Amino acid sequence: MDLLSDILGRLRLKGTLYFRTSFTSPWGVKVPSYKNVARFHFVHKGRCLVRVEGVEDAVLLEQGDLIVIMRGESHTLYCDPKTELDSLPLDEVLEKSGFSGKGSLVYGEFGTGHETQLVCGHFEFQDFATHPLIDELPRYIHINNYSGDQTNWLESSLKIIGAEAGTNNAGSDLIAIKLSEIIFVQTLRSFLDEDGQQYRVLSGLIDDKISKVLTAIHENPSYNWTLDELAKTAGQSRTAFATHFSKKMAMSPLTYITNWRMQLARQQLVETPDPMIIVAECAGYQSEAAFGRVFKKYFTMAPATFRREYGNMDTVNQHISL
Repeated sequence: MDLLSDILGRLRLKGTLYFRTSFTSPWGVKVPSYKNVARFHFVHKGRCLVRVEGVEDAVLLEQGDLIVIMRGESHTLYCDPKTELDSLPLDEVLEKSGFSGKGSLVYGEFGTGHETQLVCGHFEFQDFATHPLIDELPRYIHINNYSGDQTNWLESSLKIIGAEAGTNNAGSDLIAIKLSEIIFVQTLRSFLDEDGQQYRVLSGLIDDKISKVLTAIHENPSYNWTLDELAKTAGQSRTAFATHFSKKMAMSPLTYITNWRMQLARQQLVETPDPMIIVAECAGYQSEAAFGRVFKKYFTMAPATFRREYGNMDTVNQHISL
């Protein structure tokens, strides 16, 4: 599995659609913050403005544009600058529109002729799932240039989502949701190929030397990696590699390994009934005690406590009964 797929797969990326909208002027919606998600809005028809919390300038979205707002940031969608201050909270808009959760969310004044159709949803990760790649992404990614094969594929996927979302066609919801997950991967890939090179970690993922090392780590995370072996994989001296990796990834190679092992352990604890020693060994530790100390430092709770709090208890209980 390639590096980006492995990272997103381990974080358990899951797409969810809120709704397809039909907003007619004047309108404005305040979307509250929400943890562990990246929200997206695709302009199927018309145009609108978006002001993301903490960002000075509003973003203009034209028809066909996509914005992905990272880390659950609150933001406001509105039709023009005059309506921004009159924007209503999302819950109030849902109530006023009488939206039932099915079909399109219709809101605004009828007969104005200025309609904006959006497809809105979010990408969600498991609790405590994280990676430096996600942490280093900007507050939002705005894609408005569909030149090139990769973005043509993205545009086609977005058009299909726009056509399927909010309809009553058989399987339309599942098609739209699954495509939305693909959209997140396509968005990151497009961003990595263009603007992502100026960001730490993101530039590391596309750096020839660093990507070779990261791929080796991800293919064999439990291996007892040494700095010399990692440097050899990168084709650099020990000192040059350590400096290069830290500059690109904003952490040392061994810190990255520990962080990734803890994410693998988190996932294993949540999703499997594996005995603690197996979880420890898969994370590269020969004893439960050594693994437990690192895990607790990373997640501020012991592995057994984490499993009780966040694990799939049906799976765990099944293991106990056996």
